[in-house]
Amino acid sequence: MPQQPPVRSSRTPPSRPDASMSLLTNVMDHSLDDGYAEAAARKKAAGEGGLPKTLRAKLGLAAGLVLAALVVTVGAAQARVAAPVVAKEREELIDRIDRETDAADTLEDSVDKLRDDVSARQREALKKSGGDDQAELVGILAGATEVHGPGVKLVVDDAEEASTGADGDPRETSGFSDTGRVRDRDMQRVINGLWESGAEAVSINGQRLTALSAIRAAGDAILVDNKPLVPPYTVLAVGDGRQLSTRFQDSADGLYLHALQENYGIRTSISVQDDLRLPAAPSVIVRTAQPQPAQPSAAQSNTAQPNTETSEKGTS
Repeated sequence: MPQQPPVRSSRTPPSRPDASMSLLTNVMDHSLDDGYAEAAARKKAAGEGGLPKTLRAKLGLAAGLVLAALVVTVGAAQARVAAPVVAKEREELIDRIDRETDAADTLEDSVDKLRDDVSARQREALKKSGGDDQAELVGILAGATEVHGPGVKLVVDDAEEASTGADGDPRETSGFSDTGRVRDRDMQRVINGLWESGAEAVSINGQRLTALSAIRAAGDAILVDNKPLVPPYTVLAVGDGRQLSTRFQDSADGLYLHALQENYGIRTSISVQDDLRLPAAPSVIVRTAQPQPAQPSAAQSNTAQPNTETSEKGTS
């Protein structure tokens, strides 16, 4: 019996297990698209034909160093060229300052000499106007001569923890503030109280006061005749020491000073001295009053001058 040929199966061969993941398989097999591949190929070709990266970096660094060195060299050369000019200008400025300083010193010496001459002439004029005793008394009261004798020494100082007021106005005119600083109005009351208590001559921090002296303020500084003073303020008053001290402390101005001490911590001390020396005032301005010449009244001036229009009308 003849053998039958084998029968082929009509079933299709089995598919790959990952046949259902064709998209992911394609992405994995071709991770780079054609554009990336071409760009990588061009970069590789250009790298083979050009210079290596390291060499190009070295050349760039060298060029930067050369440029920096050139800039530094040019700057140093310019500074070296300009140095003599700057030094010359500096020397000229120093010479000018020295000359102006010498001129200012000369003018100051001249002012001192003129002030002494004026004081001497004032004293001579006082002597000629009356007797020696009267001239001496007038000179003492005017502050034109140096005086010495018994009196009191009053020291007024700011409080230990004095500070500036928050509103910028440390002491209002209507009352006190808690700053603990001595103000110009305080010194005015103290000096006026000493005069009223019998002081014959007064000075503050070595500066003689006269009838024309002014005590003012510039910020926190106290000015006497436009000269600033610094605390503590030492007031010397020539007179009967014990009587002057008692009268001042019992006066309204003495009680005012005591209130400053008690309420605001301003420090004060007063003591009787056997001998005080007060300098003469640096300059005393002598002023004299002169009567004005009598002038005609308005009625007299009207009658004295004729009316031109009336006279012209009368003659026409």
